[in-house]
Amino acid sequence: MDPEMTPRRSGKRLLKAAAGVLAALALAACAAPAARVEAPTRAAAAPLALPPVKVFTTPRPQAPQRSNADIARDFLDLHFQLEGGSPLPQFTRFETPITLRVTGDPAPGFSRELNALLARLRAEAGISIRRVTGGEASITVQMVSRNEIRRALPKAACFVVPNVSSLAEYRRNRRSPRTNWALLRERDRLAVFLPNDTSPQEVRDCLHEELAQAIGPLNDLYRLPDSIFNDDNMHAVLTGFDMLILRATYAPELRTGMTRAQVAARLPAILSRLNPRGNSVAAWPLPATPRAWSAAYEQALGPQAALRERLRDANKAAEIARDLGWSDHRRAISHYTLGRMLHIREPELALQHFLTAQTYLQAQPGTGIHQAKLAVQLAAYDVATGDGAAALARLKPAAAAAAAHENAALLSTLLMLQAEALELQGKTVEARRVRLDSLGWARYGFGPDWVVEARLEEVAALRPPGS
Repeated sequence: MDPEMTPRRSGKRLLKAAAGVLAALALAACAAPAARVEAPTRAAAAPLALPPVKVFTTPRPQAPQRSNADIARDFLDLHFQLEGGSPLPQFTRFETPITLRVTGDPAPGFSRELNALLARLRAEAGISIRRVTGGEASITVQMVSRNEIRRALPKAACFVVPNVSSLAEYRRNRRSPRTNWALLRERDRLAVFLPNDTSPQEVRDCLHEELAQAIGPLNDLYRLPDSIFNDDNMHAVLTGFDMLILRATYAPELRTGMTRAQVAARLPAILSRLNPRGNSVAAWPLPATPRAWSAAYEQALGPQAALRERLRDANKAAEIARDLGWSDHRRAISHYTLGRMLHIREPELALQHFLTAQTYLQAQPGTGIHQAKLAVQLAAYDVATGDGAAALARLKPAAAAAAAHENAALLSTLLMLQAEALELQGKTVEARRVRLDSLGWARYGFGPDWVVEARLEEVAALRPPGS
């Protein structure tokens, strides 16, 4: 399949030399670092003196940019269908103030993250939710190891289950109707299982996504560009759209047991009250995502399949997006995925896919975080070909978007690339300052110091020798 845009420059030899390094720059949300394997060496390099971990302190969610008519459709599809496509016959939510307790061995800094999220839910979504220290609770958050989570659900980084309060109780009842979301008729008791031995960002991302689904919608929709309720993992924390969906979920006009038609009849007035600006935005309903595209996209990302099979599925997803005439973020991520898979074997073709993805993202509002992730790939090519000015032009707005969306792993990588671009321009002092800033974010985003150091070395290796 031919991409729809030619590369901005050739530089084939330099692109091929950089391809191996580009493979290490792939950012995957909820992907834990692999175990470190020490290679034999004659002399170990002195470890870096890493700065303290940086954390985000002030949330900056952007208000929804879409019409209330579109948001009403999203609300219904999120609440009345499961991810696998099964319809849900009735609306459910907690009907009493929500209590939450934490069990297990919490990760360092977890209480700060949880308290910040609960404060946001109260302030932005108007939900009555508080943390308790003992006894029964509406929601139990159990902190366990990644291995324990994978033994329960092999492909999950974290998950939420109804009508249980512990992982042991889930194991005993995993095939019981009580843990089947399709049979859920009311929400009284749920459990969220989070890892306690991964990076601070992964723990926080899991907390946001799983707690939001514990109290709100059970579905994810690929058509949503501005939501954590989307399996593309573009967003790390709850967005302004997500908070509006949760606020509407707990509107007094709604109650557990309502049918889709009953909820649909009340939604226009609810959204008009909660989001008045959405009444004046023109509707732009994105088409539904067919199962064929979702399956191809997910199979392309599957780590178990051979590269040839994954590449075939990625091409299929891009072809479906083309044939359906899409021009939104889903078509962009189809090309982005192809670029990620091709940048070692065919770096010039990969660059064409990245540039094609950029054309679609630039035409759709609300895709700042998508463009920031794409900027990693494009700026890496700029640095590898010695074009510091072009890299900086991409990286500065991308870093601002990553910060606004609280993605520390992405922000740190963008800053590391920015430091290399500054080195290319001879701005050594500024490069050193930006590089140091990147390390504090990297410690939050990537976790262990050795992962941070490895990422720094990978980015530094992009710069052409002698530059």
